[in-house]
Amino acid sequence: MTLFDLSGRRALVVGIANDHSIAYGVARALRQAGADLAVTYLNARAEPHVRPLAEALGAGIVMPLDVADAEQEAALFGRIADQWGRLDVFVHSIAFAPRDDLHGRVVDTTAAGFGQAMDVSVHSFLRLARRAEPLMTEGGTCMTMSFYGAEKVVSTYNVMGPVKAALEATVRELATELGPKDITVNTLSPGTIATRAAGGLDHFDEMLQEAAARAPMRRLATIDDVGAAAVFLAGPGARNITGSTLHIDAGFHVTA
Repeated sequence: MTLFDLSGRRALVVGIANDHSIAYGVARALRQAGADLAVTYLNARAEPHVRPLAEALGAGIVMPLDVADAEQEAALFGRIADQWGRLDVFVHSIAFAPRDDLHGRVVDTTAAGFGQAMDVSVHSFLRLARRAEPLMTEGGTCMTMSFYGAEKVVSTYNVMGPVKAALEATVRELATELGPKDITVNTLSPGTIATRAAGGLDHFDEMLQEAAARAPMRRLATIDDVGAAAVFLAGPGARNITGSTLHIDAGFHVTA
């Protein structure tokens, strides 16, 4: 296996909503590198947008997954175990906060809204990694998605700032716990990208313009850039990189 050849590797990608999704960019890159894919969609409403993409990528497994539904989680990993017998790569690219909590001040966040944001955005990563662990019999890698707002205050990111900070801390803990099984756990931190989920943020167009103007490279990263980083982390060249946050943001995170 070369550094960027993932032939024979089995990868689960959770979080594709459409062809603008970061998760789709990652799935496409993993497939181009030779990985076999399992892809999920949120519900029946999302399926028509996701299934054609999954089929075009030759995904061998396409199943529904609402992370609030333990039965769907069990069914997905049961299918992976039956069809593949193992899993090498797990990519988690989902996050959610209720609209009122997302658009309001952090100090005004409701307990229910904060709890739901943490459950979908953070604890689901724990739950799915726990199910992936016994299938990673030959080692593997787990990845999730964060944002610069986990480290510094981004005025319109609001409650997702502390939520993503918790996710990054969770990654460090999992890296320590799963490392003895040769499983790496890392965070990809894309810059501001025009995705469906990001469009729910207040003043998002302004965030895009500011990010492009301030980034040292004077541009925005793309979903393909994130996919390339994921291929690297899934390959042997990254076997000793774990517990880290990798920024794919044209250098935006180094600016003040």
